[in-house]
Amino acid sequence: MNKNTFKTYVLLAALGGLLVLAGSFFGRGGAILGMVLGLAMVGGSYWFSDKLAIRAARAVPANEAEMPEYFRIVRELAHASNIPMPRLYVTPDLQPNAFATGRNPENAAVAVTAGILQILDWDELRGVLAHELSHVGNRDILIGSVAAAVATGISFIGNMMMWGAMFGGGGDDDEGGNIFGMLLMALLAPMAAALLQMALSRSREFEADRTGARLIGDGDALARALLKLEGAAKAIPMDVQPAQASKYIVNPLTGRHVSFAKLFTTHPPTADRVERLRSHEWAR
Repeated sequence: MNKNTFKTYVLLAALGGLLVLAGSFFGRGGAILGMVLGLAMVGGSYWFSDKLAIRAARAVPANEAEMPEYFRIVRELAHASNIPMPRLYVTPDLQPNAFATGRNPENAAVAVTAGILQILDWDELRGVLAHELSHVGNRDILIGSVAAAVATGISFIGNMMMWGAMFGGGGDDDEGGNIFGMLLMALLAPMAAALLQMALSRSREFEADRTGARLIGDGDALARALLKLEGAAKAIPMDVQPAQASKYIVNPLTGRHVSFAKLFTTHPPTADRVERLRSHEWAR
């Protein structure tokens, strides 16, 4: 079992445990309901993480007749990486961005936004796609997708706790203590989700940059692309849930003003990524 698979199992177990804990504030019946919800969300996070990510992005299958260069580049990179050809998608978003998802290389998908096709040249897009194929080859796309699902689940728990406290949920005895605990969990849940994704995402982005640059033998194309993408993300907002932000190559919330948005800054600074790529650290 590789380390990313182990992390995935830990995340799924944590999600199930949190839902049982949250349900316990509503008594024994609540704990049972939490366990049922936990099992459903754990199973869904593992088996349907790619479909959930694609649906959340409103992505549609790419047409090879209309986008032959997109298919050609990914096919070449997949062959060079010794992984199966992933399914290719396009999202309607005008913000230039991209992501990979799936539980393993055999069930992987790559999606680009409509905006990225308008701002990058083909060498730069090849660098971006090499980065995304590296996520697939490094087998960390599942943990990213599951982390997003877990973060969404934690936020759901927080909302459930908040509503329960507001409407007097809790057990019959020590009701005040239960309400206090529910409020505390409601406040801490979004922070826990953010810290979880920050801990998992930043190192994965650096590693995918390094592996992607090595795959195409060029770090400058991806560096140029990252600078363009970050600049465009500041000017063009994207309608994406904060818990889903970590799956994209650059933070899609860069130009969006939302509550707690900075807590979900799961990406390393673009300047640091560009410096590493242009210093040829990837070649060592």
